[in-house]
Amino acid sequence: MSTHAQRERLLLADLLEQAGPDAPTLCSGWRTRDLAAHVVVRERRGDAAAGLVIPQLSDRLDRVRQEYAARPYEELIRLIRTGPPRLSPFSLKQVDEAANTVEFFVHAEDVRRAAEDWSPRTIDPVFADALWSRLERMGRVLGRRSPVGLVLRRPDGQTVVAHRGSPVVTVTGEPAELTLYAFGRQSVAKVEAAGEESAVTAAQNASLGIGSA
Repeated sequence: MSTHAQRERLLLADLLEQAGPDAPTLCSGWRTRDLAAHVVVRERRGDAAAGLVIPQLSDRLDRVRQEYAARPYEELIRLIRTGPPRLSPFSLKQVDEAANTVEFFVHAEDVRRAAEDWSPRTIDPVFADALWSRLERMGRVLGRRSPVGLVLRRPDGQTVVAHRGSPVVTVTGEPAELTLYAFGRQSVAKVEAAGEESAVTAAQNASLGIGSA
């Protein structure tokens, strides 16, 4: 049985392939070729991928990512589709599911929603719950840089407090849309935000998320 991460991996690879190497993405400054290189380096070059969390290594990460971006685009797509090498931690099903489900979902939407004619995809209830469970675990990390209190709420009333503070903005939407909002894609997330107008604007413009593509 395929996992959420495996399905999102194949969808991301398909979207990148269909878009071609020079299509826009929601990642600032990145075309599809750059995004593909990011995904490959993250899984296959742990020595460079450490730059995602260690600022002192970010220059090395950028160098390696640019080297991969210069490779044939078809090769990058193939490497994404086939997955990490056997010795990579990402080759373990549990690690892949934990680390890549949201990663690949968000990046797939980075490709889809950068196009002019995009529309929200249908998310099945099981996957919606999987995304929500990750928001429950990661909410405070994703919302830590919010300048205002931030509450994420499903239509059924379930909530995640992403940031404590005042005034409070309550963002309501389906788990997929809330995931995009919390990962800094506020401009394309189909949500409703309630609160003081200035606070809603502050949350909309905040640098939410983990901090690197």
